Amino acid sequence: MTIRVGNCSGYYGDRLSAMREMLESPEPLDVLTGDYLAELTMLILGKDRMKDPSLGYAKTFVRQMSECMALAKERGVRIVSNAGGLNPAGLAETLRGLAAEQGLALDIAHVEGDDLHERADELAQQIGQGSDVLTANAYLGAFGIAAALEAGADVVVTGRVTDASVVMGPAIWAHGWGREDHDALAGALVAGHVIECGTQATGGNFSGFTGIDISCPLGFPVAEIDADGSSVITMPSGTGGAVTVDTVTAQLVYEIQGPAYLNPDVVAHLDTIELSDEGENRVRIDGVRGSAPPQDTKVCLNMLGGFRNSIQLLLTGLDIEAKAKWVRRQVEEGLAASPPDEIVWTLDRTDVVDPPSQAAATSILRCDVKSAEPDPVGRAFSDVAVQLALASYPGFTLTAPPGRGAPFGLYRAGYVPQSDVPHVVVHSDGRREDIAAPEVTAAPGPDVEGGTVGAATGGTGGAGDAVESEAGASAGTTRSVPLGKLVHARSGDKGGNANIGVWVPATHPAREAAVTWLLATLTPERVRALLPEARDLDVDVHPLPNLGGVNIVVHGLLGEGVASSTRLDPQAKAVGEWLRARDVPVPEALLDLASEAPAVGASAEKVLP
Repeated sequence: MTIRVGNCSGYYGDRLSAMREMLESPEPLDVLTGDYLAELTMLILGKDRMKDPSLGYAKTFVRQMSECMALAKERGVRIVSNAGGLNPAGLAETLRGLAAEQGLALDIAHVEGDDLHERADELAQQIGQGSDVLTANAYLGAFGIAAALEAGADVVVTGRVTDASVVMGPAIWAHGWGREDHDALAGALVAGHVIECGTQATGGNFSGFTGIDISCPLGFPVAEIDADGSSVITMPSGTGGAVTVDTVTAQLVYEIQGPAYLNPDVVAHLDTIELSDEGENRVRIDGVRGSAPPQDTKVCLNMLGGFRNSIQLLLTGLDIEAKAKWVRRQVEEGLAASPPDEIVWTLDRTDVVDPPSQAAATSILRCDVKSAEPDPVGRAFSDVAVQLALASYPGFTLTAPPGRGAPFGLYRAGYVPQSDVPHVVVHSDGRREDIAAPEVTAAPGPDVEGGTVGAATGGTGGAGDAVESEAGASAGTTRSVPLGKLVHARSGDKGGNANIGVWVPATHPAREAAVTWLLATLTPERVRALLPEARDLDVDVHPLPNLGGVNIVVHGLLGEGVASSTRLDPQAKAVGEWLRARDVPVPEALLDLASEAPAVGASAEKVLP
C-alpha cells in the first residue's frame, strides 16, 4: 500500500490558491498537508495573541479552508496542518463553525500540549535570559496526528509539531508503524523534510532554475510513501517546475545542521539516503536508516528583545569612504544625548569604476539601531537623520523617510525531556487522548546532535589545509571560475546560524571525481575565506558524499535570529548564491566535462530555450 501525501504550503503567506490547486489535481491524494510555522512565525502569532487572545493561528489557513473544505470532503482527502500555531483549539473551533455554516459534516480534531508558556520562567533561566518570554513551544512528533486520523478525523490541526510531522503522521496512520519502526519512520521523516517547504522541492529557490520549466506557476510536491518508509517524490501533472534528483537534493542538504537529523520520533541518518530517477518528475528516496529519537525535544522560545529602527543612505560617485565616515560621525553625535544601546553601520560598496549609470555609481550605507526602550530609536533617531538632508555629504539621499521604532524579538532554543511535554489529541467529540512519549530513546551525544560526527570543524589551519593542498596537487591544471559553475547550493537559517548545502549536480559526467574535489576543497578554512563575514565564526562542514556534497553551518552569522538580525539577508537565503559567485580554482577536467552536460542543474526533461 502506498499513501499519497501532498503539500499546499511551505510557510505562512504561501500561495493561497495552492490548496484548491492540489485538491483539483488530476492525480488523487489521500492527505493534503500544509506547513505554516517557523521560528519567526511563532513570534508573529505571539504578537497577534497579545492583541486578541482568540487569535494565535494562521488566518490564511482559515480562508483556504473556507473555500476548499467542501471540495476536500467531496474528494475524500484528509487535511493535516500545523496552522494552529499558538491556538490549535481556537482554530479547530473556528473550522467547525465554518463547516456548520456550509452544512458539512466534518470530523475536526486538534493536537495540543506543545505550549509551555507556563514554564517560561524556568526555560528562560535554562538559557540564561530574563523572564520576558513571549512564546515557548516544544516540538511535538507525529503520533498524535496518526491517532487523530485513526479515530476518523477529516481535518487535524496542530500547534508546534515538527515540520515533517504533518507528513509522518499520515504515513504512521496508513502503515500502522510503531515507535520502534525506526527505519520506516526515518524514511517518512526524510520524505516530509523534502515536501514540507512546498515548491522548494519542485524548482523554487533552486540554483538550477534555468534548466527547468518556469513558464507557469510551480507545482506543489507530493510524497508517495510505501510501507517500508521508502517514497517517491512527484508533483501534479500540468504544473510548472520539476522534480529531479537535484531539486530533491536541494531540500535534503538544507537547514539540517549535520547528517543526523533529529526528530522527536526518530533520528534519520541522512548519509544513508539513496536517490534515484524514476522517470519524469519522479524521484525515489530509499535506504534511509533511522535510530532511536533523543531523550529531549527542542523548545522554541521567542522573547521581546527591545525596539529597533533603521535608515538607508545612498552614497554616489567619488569619495565613498569619506562620505560614509562623515555621515556616521554626524548621526552618532546627534544621538549622543539619548544614545541607542546598539548602533550597527553597514557599507555595501556596489559602485563600479567609470559607472555607465547612476545606479552603478552608487553604494548603500545602512544604519540599524536597537534599544531596550522605544524613545532612543523613535523620533529622536528619525529627526537626526532627516535634519542632515542639507548639511551632510554631497548627494545626500535617504531611500525612504525613517519610520517609527518597532519592537523586535529574540529567538532561543531550550530543551526539555520528551516525557515532560504533554502530547494530547482532542477529538471532535471532546474526548482527550494522551500520546505517550517514546520509551526507547538515545542519550544526547555527538552521534545525534548533528554537530560533530562526520564534520570537519576547527580553526585556521592544520589538517584541512593539508587535505586541500593534496587535492590541488593531484588536480592538474586549474581555472579560477565562480564555484557555481560546478555546483548547486541552497541556504537558510536555523536560529542564529546560517546553513548552506552545496552539491555537485547529478548530471555531471564525472560526478564522483567532482564530489571528491568538493569535499577536499570546502574546508572550514576555505569557507571562511570565501565568506569573509564568517572569518571570526565557528564553521562546521559535514560531508554527505551519498548526496554529492556537503552541509555547512556558519555559527552566529545571523546574530540572535532572523527577527533581530541586521544583515541585508537576515534569513541567509542568499548566502548559498553568494558562495556560488566566489571564484575558486577548479580542475580544468571537471569544468570541461561539466560543459558537456546539461546546464548546471538542468536534470529535468524540460529545458528553457
